[in-house]
Amino acid sequence: MPAEPGWFSRAFRRLYALRNGEALDRELDEEIRQHIELESQDLMQREGLTLDEARRRALVAFGGVERYREAQHDERGWRCLEDLVKDVKYSLRGLIRTPTFSLSVITVLALGIGASAAMFSAVDAVLLASLPYRDGDQLVRIYQQNTPTNRFGISTVDYQAVETLGGTFSAVGAASPRNMAVSAGTDPVQVSVGRVTAGFFRALEITPATGRPLMSGDGIVGAPPVVVLGHSFATRSFGSPAAALGRSVTIDGSAHTVIGILPPSVVELAGIRSQVWPVLQVAAPTRRGPFWLILVGRIAPGVSLEDTKSHLATLSQRVFPLWAASFQDSVARLTPEPLRRALQGNARPTLRIFSAAVALVLFIAIANVVNLMLVRVSGRWREVVLRTTLGATRGRMIRMILTESIVLTLAGGTLGIVIGIGGLHLLARIAPDLHGIADARFGWSGVAFAAMVAMLTGAIVAAYPVTLLLRREESTALRDGGRGASAGKRTGILRASFVVAEFALALPLLAGAGLLLNSFVRLQRVHPGFDPQHILTVAVRLPSARYSGDTAIAAYWTNALSRIREIPGVVSAGMATALPPNDENICCNNFDLLDHPVSPGEPQPVSPWAMANQTYFDALGVELLAGRFFTSADSAGAPPAIIVSRTWADHFFPGLDPLGRQLISGGCTACPHTTIVGVVGDVKYQGLGGSGEAAYDPVTGGWPIFLNLFVRTSGPPADVLAQVQAALLSVDPGVPLDDAAPMEDRLYASMADPRKMVTLVGAFAGVALLLAAIGVFGMLSYTVSTRRREIGVRMALGATPSSVIGMIVGRGMLQAGLGAILGLIVASLGTRLLSSGLFGVGARDPGTLAAVTALLMGVAGFACWLAARRTASVNPVEAIRAE
Repeated sequence: MPAEPGWFSRAFRRLYALRNGEALDRELDEEIRQHIELESQDLMQREGLTLDEARRRALVAFGGVERYREAQHDERGWRCLEDLVKDVKYSLRGLIRTPTFSLSVITVLALGIGASAAMFSAVDAVLLASLPYRDGDQLVRIYQQNTPTNRFGISTVDYQAVETLGGTFSAVGAASPRNMAVSAGTDPVQVSVGRVTAGFFRALEITPATGRPLMSGDGIVGAPPVVVLGHSFATRSFGSPAAALGRSVTIDGSAHTVIGILPPSVVELAGIRSQVWPVLQVAAPTRRGPFWLILVGRIAPGVSLEDTKSHLATLSQRVFPLWAASFQDSVARLTPEPLRRALQGNARPTLRIFSAAVALVLFIAIANVVNLMLVRVSGRWREVVLRTTLGATRGRMIRMILTESIVLTLAGGTLGIVIGIGGLHLLARIAPDLHGIADARFGWSGVAFAAMVAMLTGAIVAAYPVTLLLRREESTALRDGGRGASAGKRTGILRASFVVAEFALALPLLAGAGLLLNSFVRLQRVHPGFDPQHILTVAVRLPSARYSGDTAIAAYWTNALSRIREIPGVVSAGMATALPPNDENICCNNFDLLDHPVSPGEPQPVSPWAMANQTYFDALGVELLAGRFFTSADSAGAPPAIIVSRTWADHFFPGLDPLGRQLISGGCTACPHTTIVGVVGDVKYQGLGGSGEAAYDPVTGGWPIFLNLFVRTSGPPADVLAQVQAALLSVDPGVPLDDAAPMEDRLYASMADPRKMVTLVGAFAGVALLLAAIGVFGMLSYTVSTRRREIGVRMALGATPSSVIGMIVGRGMLQAGLGAILGLIVASLGTRLLSSGLFGVGARDPGTLAAVTALLMGVAGFACWLAARRTASVNPVEAIRAE
């Protein structure tokens, strides 16, 4: 007796049978044919029968061919897979025969799935991904905070207090990033430099791959300056990380010795992107300010965030009375925030808006696909009737519908993955400031999410037809060959409900896009406070090692301005520390008015504060409203003077003349009082939507090493750019020039974020509107095709084509109107997400909501008319006869 084959042999034979099923079927058919032919010939020889009679008796004796075929299929052991393959092939053939339907469904699904998968990948990278540091949940960033919404940086006093008395931290480090001139044996270039203390690397637990880390002794003022380099900078500048150790890098005019090289993967630390990390040497403070440091701490093991908050609050109370003369805000507290949340910044509300838009588009896409599938299933009832009449079971019909849904959703999901990859790259370009978006990748998690959405969509798409087939009365009606009137009525109501839902979901997106567009238009109309035409701007930072005093800085700028004014086509030139219209780094200063000082312990007012020379306002085109501009007499030895903007004057001296009023600047109670000598027009420094409040100190009162140059020209600024740069280099070739650009370009760039937001949300709204229009068009088109006989009867009885068109359009507009009403309710709640990003318009602006509702109804009306106009060509006699 032969041995029973093992499981591996059986599995191999079954796989072979599955792969070569058609060949095995042909072999079986040939074997059966030969057997019947031999039996027929034997009957003809033995009994003298004719060929036909002998073949008939041979077939009867054989007992039926199909049962042997079925037995062979069952013997292979993969019957279910064979049936699945056949169902898939049948579905593909059916979908190929209806390319318009198939492409419509796949495209709609791909858009919804791709957009949602891209957004999932972005959220995963920006909001959900863990920090790339060991025990990242123990890392916090520490702020000064005096109101629930106002927080700011850390002063030297606060840093030293936390470092010395911060018992809840295992390590604390400070950082001060800024652009500096860096040279590694070549011409100096402006790069982002992260100046840090030794504790900064210890808190993040980052160690150099080559060399040593920063040590506490490196941060002592007067110690030899050292620097840790990024891997790519060291390789690019010195050939290899090992070759960079011990070499010299000039930073801001001062030579730094390279002591360590970071691993290649480290390009950002605590949100600071840099390849150059020099030691930050913090001098002893003379007052509690300025608040210029970024402070990062690692909470000690076993200590909770709440314990840290309590400890820092107690520390703030201990520090306050020691420095109350220079910082009178007794309410301000040192406050820790988890580093991951601090790095996210405005990413959470931005991604919340994008996610809401994507979710609405996905829901509309699903509703649209379900509607299309309902139309297709309704059009195939005759096929279903025929199959059930021939003996097909409900299970077989359900499997057919499920297979077709799965094929469609898999195709849509596959294309959606491609769209998702492109969408993620597009999102990274639209919102590059989102922390972590540059490192976002559409990996296996994105593919898994797209597959999950596709499967869920497929289940929703197939749910109603399957439910209909499972109903006993509907199944009986099908077997009886009935038309399924109740099923048709139910299906029609469901299709209409989905159309209403599509419009209800599209209106909030349209409302959001309309509000953003309205806000954007209003923002563009805001006057920046100056004439941006014919102004060239150049940022210049002087190396602090060579320009350490007012005399050297004043000499550089005096020579530079003199040479620039000699250039043909230059009308005027000025300089200031602030750069409108959107200066993220503008300095803010606290002050106290002598006329009405704040009470002891109360926070002093804070205002944007800049330094400018006497020709800055003329070069920028800012109007003098009262008093005077700065003069050469406003020097370091003269009584302190400031110029304030109109909004500043109206805020602090409403209805009064601010000229001659005095204040204490920067909390320095021992310093001479500062006098207001002029009032100028408002200039936007914090975005066009920001306040025009600002105050100006004269640069001659204490020359800064960083200034922005403003050159007004008689012609296009680009014509004198090369000459201006040459003039600056002729004064000192070792001073690198930072970005130079016409002011009009900066003004345009300042609108980039709202412009991108309008574009993205507007694109989603356009897709939603198109899908809703397709939904009502498809529903009404199917209605017209199924009611041809009714339309024919109406027209035979005297109804005009226009009246029939009006009836069809009215039905569609009723559904669109119901959807618009529901959409307004949803929009009134959802548009609150946009309130913080709007300018000059409320989140429930009636005019905008009315306009987008009218647009929605207009598009719906056009789609209804397109679907209904087919009724005009209906021949009543032919329509009735066809039925």
